[in-house]
Amino acid sequence: MRGDEIALTSREYELLVFLVRNDDRALGRDEILREVWGWTVGDLSTVTVHVRRLREKVEEDPQDPRHLLTEWGVGYRFVARGDG
Repeated sequence: MRGDEIALTSREYELLVFLVRNDDRALGRDEILREVWGWTVGDLSTVTVHVRRLREKVEEDPQDPRHLLTEWGVGYRFVARGDG
């Protein structure tokens, strides 16, 4: 998939940019919601759904992601090098 062009929604793009800018840092869903959506209150499952959709587009195997990782009890972490 490396080098292939993918279509992202504007929110997926904003989410990916935020995660990449915070490479290798665990980010809570509440922080992501605040920074990407601009919401201080909202349904955290919004983040979960968008991360799942983004994984389906950017990961070779969304069931075994190498870049967009879940940090249980925290949120998500992007790893550019892909070795988790």
